[in-house]
Amino acid sequence: MAIAAVSISPVGAGTSVSRHVAAALAVVRAQDRVRYRLDPMFTTLEGEIEDIYALVHRMQEAVFSAGAERVSTVIKIDDRRDRAVRMEDKVAAVERRLGPAAKSEEQP
Repeated sequence: MAIAAVSISPVGAGTSVSRHVAAALAVVRAQDRVRYRLDPMFTTLEGEIEDIYALVHRMQEAVFSAGAERVSTVIKIDDRRDRAVRMEDKVAAVERRLGPAAKSEEQP
């Protein structure tokens, strides 16, 4: 099982890229093989590595279909083979070390 952070952005599309991000996310929502979480800067994907690669390709094509003529894609992959780890597990491990007072969503 792999976890990947993916950022797909049109180049030269102006300051707002939400239309293009929405097109990519529509592709993610339409499938059921890869779990995902939308974050402010990246979309986190979780699943089999082959499924993630195929999904990223479809996401990139959706951004082109939404009018982009050039697309920049950043992918960071954690492909762990010794045991299964989910997105929530990675976050929980850090929060356990920080203690009960630390919640990133609640910080100003």
